[in-house]
Amino acid sequence: MAATVVIAESNGKTPTITHVTNCNLGSTDAVNLVAASYPIPAGGRSYEKWWRLHVHDIGASSSISNVKFWISGFTGDADDDWYTNARTSGYEGAQTFDTTNGPAATDRSATYDYTQTVPTSEPASANVGIGGTLDGTLTTSDSYSDYCIVQVAVDASTVAGGSATVSMKYTEVA
Repeated sequence: MAATVVIAESNGKTPTITHVTNCNLGSTDAVNLVAASYPIPAGGRSYEKWWRLHVHDIGASSSISNVKFWISGFTGDADDDWYTNARTSGYEGAQTFDTTNGPAATDRSATYDYTQTVPTSEPASANVGIGGTLDGTLTTSDSYSDYCIVQVAVDASTVAGGSATVSMKYTEVA
């Protein structure tokens, strides 16, 4: 049996961890939000998304590794800027979830190191860490990758709407 792996999102100051059914970004800290109900104001920022790969059940697999994150097919304003801490080199280690404030709609990239532009195609190698390193592995059920933080800064002239496909890929060894 293959491993059961999902994207989990952390929300709130004392984080509630939920498996996502959509990866919408918006103007509130909520999982599986309806973007049309929480539009990002022109010239503003979305709330940060704190995503992790969650190995819900390792199954017959011995390990999960090589976690990659990217977006593709973005149909919004080309002047919108997508930021992340995901990177294939110079990885800064695992980011600690902010239990004082929770996710924010401000630029906290200096604190949480999400200054990288979100890749728009599959990276050649891992860009999301496990255990603080890009070559880490998950070997047990109910284990998590490091956080992949994502935030979009919307251009002042952006009109509401747009979509993209969010992808996370990993290597599973049986």
